[in-house]
Amino acid sequence: PESQVHRPVVRKALDLTDVVLDPAVSLAYLELPASVLGDAASMSDLVVEALAAAHGRTVSQLSIPALRQVHHAFANQERAATVAVRGDQVVAAFPGYVDRVCGVAVDIGSTTIAGHLCDLVSGEVLSSAGRMNPQIRFGEDLMSRVSYVMMNPGGDRNLTRAVRDALVELVDELCSQAATTTDAVLEIVLVGNPIMHHIVAGIDPTPLGQAPFTLATAEAIVGTAADFELQCPNAEVYLAPCIAGHVGADTAAVILSEGPHRSATWQLLVDVGTNAEIVLGNADRQFAASSPTGPAFEGAQLSCGQRATAGAIERVRIDRTTLEPRFRVIGCELWSDDPGFAEATAALDISGVCGSGIIEVIAEMYLAGIIDTDGVVQGSLAGRSTRIIADGRTFSYVLHEADGVRLAITQNDVRAIQLAKAALRAGIELLLGHAGLSEVHDIRLAGAFGSHIDPVYRSE
Repeated sequence: PESQVHRPVVRKALDLTDVVLDPAVSLAYLELPASVLGDAASMSDLVVEALAAAHGRTVSQLSIPALRQVHHAFANQERAATVAVRGDQVVAAFPGYVDRVCGVAVDIGSTTIAGHLCDLVSGEVLSSAGRMNPQIRFGEDLMSRVSYVMMNPGGDRNLTRAVRDALVELVDELCSQAATTTDAVLEIVLVGNPIMHHIVAGIDPTPLGQAPFTLATAEAIVGTAADFELQCPNAEVYLAPCIAGHVGADTAAVILSEGPHRSATWQLLVDVGTNAEIVLGNADRQFAASSPTGPAFEGAQLSCGQRATAGAIERVRIDRTTLEPRFRVIGCELWSDDPGFAEATAALDISGVCGSGIIEVIAEMYLAGIIDTDGVVQGSLAGRSTRIIADGRTFSYVLHEADGVRLAITQNDVRAIQLAKAALRAGIELLLGHAGLSEVHDIRLAGAFGSHIDPVYRSE
């Protein structure tokens, strides 16, 4: 991260407008009677009795973190504190009156890790943050990382350490943004594909690298933050369940959110990314598959592709007559042909095209006739526009050129996107075949990349 010129922008928005709050943890404010010499009751006994008397809550014990905190929490003159209760156990104790405890939700993607900090009492999203998955140094895609583990003794521990360190940093960043501390985090929910699921739990992922792709467990894993080496002393970690060999907890979360199992009509859910998960279902049946699209959708393997960073081209339009492009970059709301664009982007380095920009420029090139239905860049248009240039035995389309930097979409770039799309489409066709369907009308795209594809270009 220290060597990067621009910080990646992980753009996974969160909308909780339709969620009914029912947190696993609740808060209770207690005032204990003054203790006198000769009292036999322990602090645990006093807290249990006060919860029953003041709030009608029956608990059986205090957790070890709560036991470490309880004396300090009730040490003030009023002997008043707020305790957090999960099930039949007190899991934390805070001095005085506290009305905010938090939960963290994290999607551990192959390429990006995105997290949100939520107020468990009000449901408010307090902060959001993300970062590149540091495991990328061991391999761009999942199979490369599994191969790394197979060929390097102890490689699984290296992958686990990398992702857990990233989670610690992410939680610290979320808490810092919300002006709170990691002590206030009581719930952490993690989701990810099966390989990320196994690695973050410290489970060897190599069985998932070869048929029959057997999971160590498909069940949810529940443990303490310490079990996952996370610096949140009061938190319980819930690692959501997987579905099958390469359909993971992130897909289970998408299903829970979008609800194909609650729908009378067929839904197609597609989590677009390095490893795409696809779900097709209705209230009667659900089908799921995984499609290894590779990192092309994320900007990798392309001549001018890059991560979503400030200055990356994210929106493109091409004039059908002149073939002249106009574009918009991350960090500026103006289009490139708007007055003031040069001044507004003077501090930005327009050095590449991110995933959503790649999709748009390929679609616009097709709609403008620059590429045909087979994806071939039409060199015959070179006489019509200087944007079409010879590139060896093929042709390229120049999207932007300034200060000696040329951003061009090459024939190989088009082929890379075609391969990624073909892998994704093959998975969709496979599920449609199993379901006996020829088409589906309710399509929902998920993920940092999928959610930023303009609807105009989703079917191109």
